[in-house]
Amino acid sequence: MKLYKRHILYICICFGLFISPFCTTSIEAKDFVVVIDAGHGGHDPGALGKISKEKTINLNVALKLGKQIKRNCPDVKVVYTRERDVFIPLDRRAEIANNAKADLFISIHTNSVAGSQTAKGASTWTLGLAKSDANLEVAKRENAVILYESDYKTRYAGFNPNSAESYIIFEFMQDKYMSQSVHLASLVQKEFRHTCKRADRGVHQAGFLVLKASAMPSVLVELGFISNPEEERYLNSEAGTTTLANGIFRAFLSYKREHEIRMTGSSHTLLPEETDAGRIEEEIPATPVSNNTETKQNTKKATDRQTDSATPVFKIQILTSSRPLAANDKRLKGLKGVEYYQEGGLCKYTYGASTDYNKVLRTKREIAPKFKDAFIIAFKNGKKTNVSAAIEEFKKKRNK
Repeated sequence: MKLYKRHILYICICFGLFISPFCTTSIEAKDFVVVIDAGHGGHDPGALGKISKEKTINLNVALKLGKQIKRNCPDVKVVYTRERDVFIPLDRRAEIANNAKADLFISIHTNSVAGSQTAKGASTWTLGLAKSDANLEVAKRENAVILYESDYKTRYAGFNPNSAESYIIFEFMQDKYMSQSVHLASLVQKEFRHTCKRADRGVHQAGFLVLKASAMPSVLVELGFISNPEEERYLNSEAGTTTLANGIFRAFLSYKREHEIRMTGSSHTLLPEETDAGRIEEEIPATPVSNNTETKQNTKKATDRQTDSATPVFKIQILTSSRPLAANDKRLKGLKGVEYYQEGGLCKYTYGASTDYNKVLRTKREIAPKFKDAFIIAFKNGKKTNVSAAIEEFKKKRNK
């Protein structure tokens, strides 16, 4: 009997070893994790402008970036190093990213030049040796955060953020994520240049402690110069922070899509050109147009029945699911007349449908307490279209 049991155990072990490779995908599968780090915070204000503090700008853009990712990428887990005005030590920020097993680390900052009100533009940085005095000064300013920590000499092995000699440690550092980090930084700069219309200060390297301790592709973004009065006003405006968050978001989408194709040969991530996010939504004043065509709402899949004409139809996207939901699903929060369309292998649920953009916008505000991440999309001839272009078309027809 004992010999028989040993044979059974041996067979089970062999069978387990045989099937284990087929289970690896499901066991190790996880969401794509991005850690968004809003620089400074709490008793560390960061750079100071005439009307604002860097820590506030950083947090505003970080939260908007995270919101964009959450509402458009259900397969992505967003982790913040801070979501409010609190101080987080530099090594703790990297620790958060490492503990989350992040696939990407994005640290958001605002630049400043003492005594200058003309420096302007956005830049993106990766880990490395600063190759100019100007680059070294940027690293010194960001690393000076550790001076707010009482035990910084112990925690950072005697590193002095204000001493150029301390930065020698970055000269021979081999970062295995360097190429990926530089590529992401290049994508961010491309969006800052084309989407955000900001002065392009390029991609640079410097010795940032927060990037040094992060074990994944990572970048540090400098949104603009708080020392420049014009840029400071932009960085404190709703349009400015939204546009900058949108630029980083679009770069993130491009990076994620390329990453998935490289790893699996395919991707469900939509290209930035296919996603309109970060737009400021406001009503369009004009003389109302009569006899607007309304589309009937129901819980069936919305296909090609938005309108018989080429007039854009606006809808509110409220959530995304990997499969169709029942009409009484709790995630719909009791909302009736919900539709969905399929895109990228996902079911995207919408509410409200009208050729009147303002009407849909008012409806969005009504359901905002239940669906805070809802946003407006547009269809034309039964196909999803760029919502900004649809709004422009609505404006023109409204003013005829």
